[in-house]
Amino acid sequence: QVQLVESGGGLVQPGGSLRLSCAASGSILSIYAMGWYRQAPGKQRELVARITSGGSTNYADSVKGRFTISRDLAKNTVYLQMNSLKPEDTAVYYCNADIRIVTGPRVGYWGQGTQVTVSS
Repeated sequence: QVQLVESGGGLVQPGGSLRLSCAASGSILSIYAMGWYRQAPGKQRELVARITSGGSTNYADSVKGRFTISRDLAKNTVYLQMNSLKPEDTAVYYCNADIRIVTGPRVGYWGQGTQVTVSS
């Protein structure tokens, strides 16, 4: 009933930039927080950045000053602008959204993931 579709991943050189997008669709009544997580090989999934419906944000220490999360409420879309990318940013990036659907409770949904590779 809800889909999160991510786009914008790819291969970039160290110091480069990428912009990830995640659009939510379906029988959505309300979207609360939206965010990005990442999982590198052999590591646990970790929070990268999160933004509430009111616009409050929080970031992992490792990305502060380099990544910016933003949201278009009208389009049910969240963005992650990633600058000054480092090889250690290489991971699969997952979109997450806290959504209440028309006929059900508030639930966290996940996108399918998009690969970000930072390498020369």
